[in-house]
Amino acid sequence: MKILENAAIILLLASFWDYLIGDPWYWLHPVQVMGWIIKVCTNWLVDRYQHNFQRRIGGILLGLGLIISSGLCGWLVIQIAHQIDTWLAIILEVILLASCFAGKSLRLAAVDVLRSINSGDIKTARSRLSLYVGRDTDNLSESEILRAVLETVAENAVDGVTAPLFYAILGAFLPGIGSVPIALGYKAASTLDSMIGYRREPYTDLGWFSAQLEDRLTWLPCRLTVLTLALFSGKPKQVLSMCRRDAVKDVSPNSGWSECVYAVILGVQLGGINTYQGVVKEKPLLGEPINPITPEKIEQALKLTRYCCLLWLAIALIGLELQYVH
Repeated sequence: MKILENAAIILLLASFWDYLIGDPWYWLHPVQVMGWIIKVCTNWLVDRYQHNFQRRIGGILLGLGLIISSGLCGWLVIQIAHQIDTWLAIILEVILLASCFAGKSLRLAAVDVLRSINSGDIKTARSRLSLYVGRDTDNLSESEILRAVLETVAENAVDGVTAPLFYAILGAFLPGIGSVPIALGYKAASTLDSMIGYRREPYTDLGWFSAQLEDRLTWLPCRLTVLTLALFSGKPKQVLSMCRRDAVKDVSPNSGWSECVYAVILGVQLGGINTYQGVVKEKPLLGEPINPITPEKIEQALKLTRYCCLLWLAIALIGLELQYVH
């Protein structure tokens, strides 16, 4: 039972660590290690294997290997630390778990761009935005920059914040495993998808498994996020109805839903024409353009994510406490 009590403390402290401190820039981040492994393995597989079937098998092995080894390494580190000192193990669990959340990183990225917007420096805003999005930013207007920031905040709210939190909560209810291994495993899947989950060569077959797996792992936490935010809006039927209307137009099974729910609640419209490396792509329109996208709307979106996490944490802590009592 003491394990459940510690799990609640670790979950709470890690969440507050991410909110208050985030990722210190001088620390080696687990995602950096994952990224290095993915890059090395991907280059090796691309150089060695040319056939589609071989690359698909290699991608499956890479995906499973990284996800399982990430969770296993996290579990082993915590187990070894417990043999030395309980408090050392708790501190390591808090730090490792906090590294799986990207709440403060997402907030700082948005503020970084908004600071230039608020000072009227569009050129710098475009330059800062290019660090966080894949689209071309050189010729974006102020309204397009704001749309790009809000889309990034809305999409990454699930991938970077609520989905890792969901898996951390799930792990907290698994004695003997804990939050860290499960959250690290999801983070590995998310990193794989962001690096090789593309429908273009040489990733078409190599990244197929990673893209498919990440979509499925994110499906449930994404829908729970949409439902939670819809309830916060005070008009859940209207929000969910518009999400069912618009979100399904997006080819992604998750990002369309996460962007759409923020668009509907804020009364803005996301999607439209973007340019990637000179290639124009049109994304489906999500929501209605009732209000213009402003820095205040982006701040409101960040608050919605925060409230969602706080509610999930409260429910998880109550659940762990009830399980601890019994």
